[in-house]
Amino acid sequence: MSEEKQNNEETVNKYTNSAENQKEQNETSKAGASYNDTNKNQTSNSETGKSEANNNAQNNKPEENKIEDPKTELQQKKEELEELTDRYKRVMAEFENYKKRAQKERESLYNMTLSDVIEAILPVMDNLENAAKAETQDESYKQGVQMVLKQLKDVLESKGVKEIPAVGETFDPSLHEAVSSVDDPNTESQKIVQEYRKGYKIGSRVIRHSMVVVAN
Repeated sequence: MSEEKQNNEETVNKYTNSAENQKEQNETSKAGASYNDTNKNQTSNSETGKSEANNNAQNNKPEENKIEDPKTELQQKKEELEELTDRYKRVMAEFENYKKRAQKERESLYNMTLSDVIEAILPVMDNLENAAKAETQDESYKQGVQMVLKQLKDVLESKGVKEIPAVGETFDPSLHEAVSSVDDPNTESQKIVQEYRKGYKIGSRVIRHSMVVVAN
């Protein structure tokens, strides 16, 4: 009995020691795994810190390559200034040409409108001239007609209206209208010898052509 009891105790001790050894091995394994994880985290953090440090170092490098040569920059500014100056001159030239065209168009429109009005008045002037030439015993009446005629001529002259020269001038189809011709040995060919009706112009625009007689 004593020997059997002793054997049972030895068996229990074996199982107990085996369980304790297994527990110690598990704890050691866990500790090792924890240590490895800690080392991995430290290694990762270290690498991250090195990467950030490298980036900061690169960002903090002096921007030597970005600084341009002052002479090159000055040359670029000069070229830009020359280009802007050239554009300004072209715009101003175009604007001056526009003003000239607009002024010319206004003058042309003004002369056209004025010539239409004057053309309607010219028959009145023709009648006043004929009345002033008519023989009359009433000198006051004649002087009155002459005064009105002179006043009308002064108004037309103030607006740039001028008579077209006729008698003694060479016939010009752009200014004169030939209604007949005569043989006159004492007069050069194409010379105007008589005027039937006066012509008028404003500037270079003919309001009414002169009606004339031309020598052959």
